[in-house]
Amino acid sequence: MNLSEKKCIPCEGGVSPLTGNEITKYIQELNEGWSVEANFKIRKTFQFVNFKHTMNFVNQVATIAENEGHHPVMYVEYSKCEIELWTHAINGLSENDFILAAKIDKI
Repeated sequence: MNLSEKKCIPCEGGVSPLTGNEITKYIQELNEGWSVEANFKIRKTFQFVNFKHTMNFVNQVATIAENEGHHPVMYVEYSKCEIELWTHAINGLSENDFILAAKIDKI
């Protein structure tokens, strides 16, 4: 099953963040543009034509995030949106971050 078909599982902590090898495996399953920062979070910047298109994208991400119960950090500007994902409860990356990223890539 690919990442975009999976469902995020609530994480309340008590598990270890993904390791470098696991992160490398997951990042290869995402579309281009995602970067890994210090094996702690993943980030991607999405470019748009104008503010209306940017906000349409942001609203779609918000809907997916609510449905998954896993929420990104989003920095919104006129024609771009930068998304950061990590699992706060474990202070690092979990499979949920990659599931949400894969779903965002499908927008």
